[in-house]
Amino acid sequence: MQLLDRYILMQVISMFIMGVLVFTSIIFASDTFITLIRQIAKYGIPFRLAFMIIILHLPSIFVMAIPMGVLLATVMTLNGLSLNSEITVMRSCGIGINRIAKPIFIFAIIMAFASFLINETIVPVMTRQSTDLAMYAFAQKHIPEGKKNFTFKEAKAYGMLKRLFYVGDCKDGVLHNIIVLDASDNDSIHILQSREGKTTKDGWVFQKGVIYTITDSGKTLVTTLFNDKLISFGMDMSREMDKNLANEHNFVQLLFYIMKENRPELKIDLYDKLALPLTTVVFVLIGVPLAITPPRVRYNRGFLFSVLIIFAYYLVRAMSISMGETGSLMPIFAAFAPNIILTIIGCWLYYRKVYTIC
Repeated sequence: MQLLDRYILMQVISMFIMGVLVFTSIIFASDTFITLIRQIAKYGIPFRLAFMIIILHLPSIFVMAIPMGVLLATVMTLNGLSLNSEITVMRSCGIGINRIAKPIFIFAIIMAFASFLINETIVPVMTRQSTDLAMYAFAQKHIPEGKKNFTFKEAKAYGMLKRLFYVGDCKDGVLHNIIVLDASDNDSIHILQSREGKTTKDGWVFQKGVIYTITDSGKTLVTTLFNDKLISFGMDMSREMDKNLANEHNFVQLLFYIMKENRPELKIDLYDKLALPLTTVVFVLIGVPLAITPPRVRYNRGFLFSVLIIFAYYLVRAMSISMGETGSLMPIFAAFAPNIILTIIGCWLYYRKVYTIC
């Protein structure tokens, strides 16, 4: 490695570490912390378990922060070299922009592979553990292990009874001798009796039971026998867990899952596993020409450029994914559209900066 490469890479790496820490903190403190509060309020998950769930999502946040960190490092490093006239000195010595940007592009490619490997190996394991922990916390709320003859209730507005649960005992996560009084309907009352039951992310699963439907006057309308029955009782976590489905699988696993379960709506997430790492290189392509400022500019505009590029990227990304979810764009184009647009703009800017006098 030549002295010039080492000099540029040392500055890029130091700025990259700072950028990843900053953007990871921002994402964690905004979106992820809001998720933490929502889980505590909506599902009654204890703060300790909810915090552990969020910590397990840190690798996926880190993967999102890598392209941002590389962009910030590229723009801040080259902008600093330009302001100190080091770029001018290098070019006067016959060192072109292509040669100056070479170690940065190599670093970006390495980070793209690192991002892909983390997203394929660490993220699925951590996300599955997060999902299992959420299910455990949700189950613990409704299944006090080892307790006998216990009841709990749900209330309507103004404290009126909505549902009353009675459980004979709980052993190994399985409820025995269950009675549920469901008064959520205004015109009738449902009474469920079951020998066994348990909670799942889709709701409550009851086995070997009967349901009585009784009017307000006390007349029995319907009696239904069942062997297995799933009832959500308005406590369905499947939608919440489904948000992490793509992150629980690597690229190959998600591909087979889509084909097996017929889930075409996950194709955007599938292609995004390839598109997101490539964003690292795309950011460098557009960041290099914007970072090298004309000699008359005497202030550092690198951070401003970084923020604007990131904002433009995620704005286009949100629009393309929304269009893909509605069927207006093919899934592969919905995932790669931001990269394609920024690549075209970056190639044009890079060509102007390298092959024209500016």
